[in-house]
Amino acid sequence: MSRVGPIALGIGCDRGTPAATLAWAVVDALASCQASLADVVAVASIDLKADEPGLHALARWQGWTIRFYPAAELAAVAVPHPSETVRKYTGTPSVSEAAALLAAGAEMSQLLLEKHKYRGPDGRNATISIARIPQ
Repeated sequence: MSRVGPIALGIGCDRGTPAATLAWAVVDALASCQASLADVVAVASIDLKADEPGLHALARWQGWTIRFYPAAELAAVAVPHPSETVRKYTGTPSVSEAAALLAAGAEMSQLLLEKHKYRGPDGRNATISIARIPQ
């Protein structure tokens, strides 16, 4: 584990985003805060994405278990960048930031990376947020 310590990833993505795009989004996000795949101990998203093959393939590749939260639970989390567009489509103003904070059991001050947007060569979008897990 790096100096960053144990972290939680919150992942949002377009419908049908392939695992390769998600993997690049995660690696890109981790690099931006000097973290590594070895630091990741929790991964989460919204329950609307529980059937996303790309998310499940990413989790299998890394040996992660993804926790899927209902929109109402995500909506109850204070985040720095709520989005009305996200709320319109999912029922919560935040997927990645709120999921990262819930998975980390942390407050907004523990967000290491807010809403890191990645657009894959396939045109699919992923959003990654990273929260430090309090020790």
